[in-house]
Parts: sequence; structure tokens; C-alpha cells
Amino acid sequence: MQKSMGGDTKKALLLGAGFVVKPTLTHLSKNGIEVTVACRTLESAQKLCAGVKGASAISLDVEDEKALDAEVGKADVAISLIPYTYHPLVIKSAIRKKIDVVTTSYISPAIAELEKDINDAGIIVMNEIGLDPGIGKSSLRRKDYRRGGKITGFISYCGGLPAPEASANPLGYKFSWSARGMLLALGNTARFYQDGKTVEVSGPELMSVAKPYDSGYPAYNFVAYPNRDSTPFREKYRIPEAKTVLRGTLRYAGFPELIRCIVDMGFLSQDPQDFLNPSRNPPPWKEATAKILNATSSSEQDLVWAISSKHSFADTDKKDRTGEKDRIIAGLRWIGLFSEEPITPRSTPLDTLCATLEKKMAYEEGERDLVFLQHRFEIEHKDGKCETRTSTLVEQGDPKGYSSMARTVGIPCGVAVMQVLGGKLGKGLLAPYTPEICNPLREELEGKHGIYMKEETVKGVRQ
Repeated sequence: MQKSMGGDTKKALLLGAGFVVKPTLTHLSKNGIEVTVACRTLESAQKLCAGVKGASAISLDVEDEKALDAEVGKADVAISLIPYTYHPLVIKSAIRKKIDVVTTSYISPAIAELEKDINDAGIIVMNEIGLDPGIGKSSLRRKDYRRGGKITGFISYCGGLPAPEASANPLGYKFSWSARGMLLALGNTARFYQDGKTVEVSGPELMSVAKPYDSGYPAYNFVAYPNRDSTPFREKYRIPEAKTVLRGTLRYAGFPELIRCIVDMGFLSQDPQDFLNPSRNPPPWKEATAKILNATSSSEQDLVWAISSKHSFADTDKKDRTGEKDRIIAGLRWIGLFSEEPITPRSTPLDTLCATLEKKMAYEEGERDLVFLQHRFEIEHKDGKCETRTSTLVEQGDPKGYSSMARTVGIPCGVAVMQVLGGKLGKGLLAPYTPEICNPLREELEGKHGIYMKEETVKGVRQ
């Protein structure tokens, strides 16, 4: 029997077919919401809806304004789980139809520009409601970490990774989402506060500043690097006294060095190349690599020489030590860049490489993923004593159910949709920065779904 809110069964339009859609869809179905799942490919939407009560599938192109408006107008809320660049199209449609919207993405400049129109329409546009952003932010409202003192530093790292037993490849990484999206994110400039100073790291140098991260969990061999612009979060998190504010990404050790070499080789280029155009007879990888490097031949010896002319290996200046170079070259060999294997041509070096990475680094049946999120607070108490506290989420996927990433993004999204439909939130452009939004979200995630962050006082833990 369906539950109703305000006497009528509520309807949701869920846009997308990615891995986080199913947990959101299931949560809404269990709460009696009728959900229409829409994506370009009808078959993908139908697959998601199979066996889910109250779910129906349609094909929809969000760039077709008339078609989008027609579907948005039938719903009480639109949930945009498509790439973030399309969110403004959905929000503009919702403004026209005066329908609420939920997304898991950051409030982008393009969305921020719509705030006046959102307010004038009297609708809710809830954003940043997944893992990080989402769970990470809501946990910050759990308690007053100052306790009358002040927070002098805030560092937050998050990683979506394969579980250790599934991480046996040179990058220690597998793709549960777009390889292109992950690699492009490595080109973003990072900005953060460190000891009262603003630090900026350009995208090409990002892997050079990655460093080991001691999380207090010695089983995990993490490295960490900054992610995008952390400076606005000093104000958003209401910690104006903090001298250090840094948000970043976790990977397993070995990832940054190999990625930095791939960047230096030119594989993040988005410039089309004739020899990478789709063809019935694509060249082998070694020939494509030779052309990208401008090497004298496609022999492995000449390819390695060309790589060495573009990339400085960490240990090449140390007598009789070639371990790091050998490890990185072995990683490139594992990817197949020196092989006779034909490329899957996709016009650019970046996209052609992604085609191979997505094949070689996909999750296999029965493998688990891992989500690790940790906040670290440096606190100076009124008596002058200092304390370091951590708040940590560790989630591992269920091979017979949801991945940890799908669960920790999709379920918070579903909970937020129910808050919107229940009239529990004020109107406007929203994100989980206030207790009014964060506390109910966190309480439901902890109490009903077992998604929580463990609080600890730590000593002698390095940054």
C-alpha cells in the first residue's frame, strides 16, 4: 500500500541512469513515491525500473526544452543525477513549471546565477546532497568542536577506491564512473589555506604535491592531494578563525607518480589527432604512443627514451636506484601503451586512453569498492591546550547489493527528496550547511541506514 503525503501520492522525475540512481529510486519507492526514470536510452531506464514498485521508464533528451518541460510539469520534484553541466537546464525547466529540484552536485556558478529566478518561482533547489558534498557536510553540524575554544585547522579528505583486495593494478584504482571525468578532474587548479596563507597549485602540478596521509587506520596506504578551491569553505563551514582549510582526495600509494608521468607524456590532451580518428584498422598502441610522444620509433626502448625526455623520474639522480622508474614503466606497459594491441580510437589522446582504462580497470563481478571520508579538526581550547579530533566514515560495498559509492550518494539523495516532498525545508537555493537541513538528514542516515561518521580524539597523527 502506498503512503501518501498530504493526501495525494507524490510523483518524482528522476533524470539519469548512473550507478547512484538505483538506491535513490528504491528509497523513494519504499516511501510510496511514484517515480519516472528518464534518460536518453529507454532500455537503460527500463533496466533500472525492473521490479521496482511505482517506477516507470521513459526516453528523454534534456536538451529538448519542450519535452523536458512536459515531463517536469507532471512531477512534484525533479531529481537531476545527470552530469552537472546539464543541471541548469533542469532547473530552468523547474522554474518555468514551479517544481522543486534535488541534485547531488556542487552549486556551480551557472546554478548560482539562477538564484533570483529560483526565489521568484518560490521553489526549492537542493544541491550538494550525496557523499562529499553531502554526508561530509552534514556531519560537521553534529557537535560544537570548539567547546568554547577555536578551530585552528580543518582538513577533509575523501576517496572512492577499490577495496584493498580489488586494488591490484599499478594505479590501485578502478572506475565506477567515467574515466574521463576522473582524469579531467586532475587538471583542476587547487586553492587552500595553509598556516594563514593562500596556496595555489596548478593542475599540471597537482600530483607533485601529493603526499602520504596517515589516517590513523594503518591498513590503508593512502596518499592525499588538494581538490579544487577549498577557500570558500572557511566561510561556509563558519570557521573564520581557521588558519588551515583544505579539502582533498585520497588515493592509494603509487597513483600520483604514474598519473604524473601520463600527464607529462601528453595523454590528457583533448586536441583531436588524425591518427586517433575512428577506423576499421586502428593502429597498435605502440604506434599511437610513438606519435603522441614524437618518438623516433615505436620500439619500447625508443618509447622509454622519449618518455624520459619529457618526464623526470624521482630517483633517476640517485646512483644505482631505478626502482621508481622501473615501477612506472611497468605500469605503462600494463596499461598496454607499448603493445601491439589495437587502440580504441576516440579522436583525442585523452579519450583514446580512457577507452583502454575503462576496459582494464573496471570492477569485476564480486569485487567491492571502498569509501573513506575523514575530517580532521585542530582545536585550541580556552586553557591553551590543543587537541586533534577526527570524524571518519568507512564504507565497503556489498558485491550482492550496492557499491559503497552508490549507497553513500544515492541514499542521502533519496532522504533529501523526501524532506523536500514533506515540506520540511524552506524555499530557495539550498545546500547542507545549516543545522535545519543537516540534523534531520544525519539522524535518518545514522538511525535508519547505518551511515555514520565515527568520532575520535587522536594524538601524534601526521597531516
